[in-house]
Amino acid sequence: MTGRAGPRPRPATDAELADWDRIAVHGPEGHVLQSRAWAEHRRRTGWTPEFWVYDDGSRALVLRRAWPLLPGGSAYVPRGPVAAEAGTDRAGLLVGLAAALADLGLDVLAADPEVPAATPGYLDRIRAAGFRPIEEIQPARHRLALALDPSAGEGAAFARIARPTRQRIRAAERAGLVIARYDRAWSGDSGPGLTGPVEPVERAFARFAELLARTGARRGFGFDRADLFAWWLAGHAAGHVVLLLGYESVPADGLSGPLTDLPIAGLLLYRHGRRLSTVHSGDLVAARRRWPGALALLRWRAIQLALGEGRTELDLGGVDRPGARRIPRPGEPLYGLYEHKRSFGAEWLELAGAHEFVARPIRYAAGRVLARLVRTFRRR
Repeated sequence: MTGRAGPRPRPATDAELADWDRIAVHGPEGHVLQSRAWAEHRRRTGWTPEFWVYDDGSRALVLRRAWPLLPGGSAYVPRGPVAAEAGTDRAGLLVGLAAALADLGLDVLAADPEVPAATPGYLDRIRAAGFRPIEEIQPARHRLALALDPSAGEGAAFARIARPTRQRIRAAERAGLVIARYDRAWSGDSGPGLTGPVEPVERAFARFAELLARTGARRGFGFDRADLFAWWLAGHAAGHVVLLLGYESVPADGLSGPLTDLPIAGLLLYRHGRRLSTVHSGDLVAARRRWPGALALLRWRAIQLALGEGRTELDLGGVDRPGARRIPRPGEPLYGLYEHKRSFGAEWLELAGAHEFVARPIRYAAGRVLARLVRTFRRR
């Protein structure tokens, strides 16, 4: 490995593993995809999770796969490594991790920590060490970040929202849209404008999965519904996943109708670090005329929830796509969504993006070919 070396991590001890999420998820730089819940979910889908710790307490969940018929393998550190403290040398953590894994026989490491592209020296450092840019592993590279000041209160946050969006929010409130919160952290007080669960958690997530599938068909994206549904339930049980669903009305005894009776709109969030992050959103096109402010109200409720938890950011998610990792332009499919998120006061945050380090190019190439052949054979 070329370039200046970084600190080498070591395998986590039992005590560190028991305390893993305190830094990996709930620390200031934490991310849900570095959680033990995500590790166990990925274990069930064929990955081998490894937990690495640095001397300063920083952490890295690494997901490994062995090559068929060959030594070595590939690995991915999702949204990591996670720095124990703000200001930690993130480039050094990644470079040190790659060196440690290469010494153990790993052939390639992919990583996509959410590091701002403007971070001084980050890109120069990892590229000097042999990392090269790759296409994104997660749907978006960049994101729209809404800075929050809990001490200033909801009034200041609402005042930053563009007037037309504020009007849509108030109209949806007056019309009586019910926003239910599905959240393991809920303890009876759902927060401003929210109600607790109005149907069993699994049914609520199933309804949202159908809502998201319809949104995907409209916007041109797909997903593995069974895999995503299993993760949502695991993430919810761990307290990492929050689902907000907007219903036209809810009977006093809750919902018991068929799953075809979908909510008007839904918003799924991750709780980690200093922020809540929008992961998925969707709405019913047929209901937009009656409820034009449904998604705007959901996002406002997410802001209120974040403020109530003392968080300093609501991540409104990305709007870039393969082949256009940039701000959408007028007339492009995602431009309207970009403008909608910007109307809340969010700012475009350019991130460094996904990179990979190849330690053994020949075995990496051979391993990829063999893995592809095995997948093809199993599908027959």
